[in-house]
Amino acid sequence: MTAQQATRPQAASKPIRWAADAVAAMREGARLRLDYSAQSLWRVDRMIEEIRRDGAPLAAVESALRGFGAYAGEVIVRRTGADWLETGGIHWIRTPDGRLWDPIDEARRCYAGDGSLRLLSRDAGV
Repeated sequence: MTAQQATRPQAASKPIRWAADAVAAMREGARLRLDYSAQSLWRVDRMIEEIRRDGAPLAAVESALRGFGAYAGEVIVRRTGADWLETGGIHWIRTPDGRLWDPIDEARRCYAGDGSLRLLSRDAGV
């Protein structure tokens, strides 16, 4: 655990792990480096689009989408000073301006062809 993680709220522990798992999976499986930059979200959007075009059922890719969404959330948290919140098993981001974001659901919307993690991060102030 890093010093940054040690000072973050308990609600952040699962999304941090999911994001790290997505980074590792992309590095090892797709040889794609994700560096928690806003620009890396463009690559994540493209990866989700490729998975969708391959025709994988949602149930088969749900874990990967959760990881991609958590990764996007971590980009927002690290770039804006936002915090993770958890209510009823749903993990949200609250940006310093008080707005709430659901990057994990946005990853599912990307898979459905109606969303973008890159645009979500832009709207959230990254």
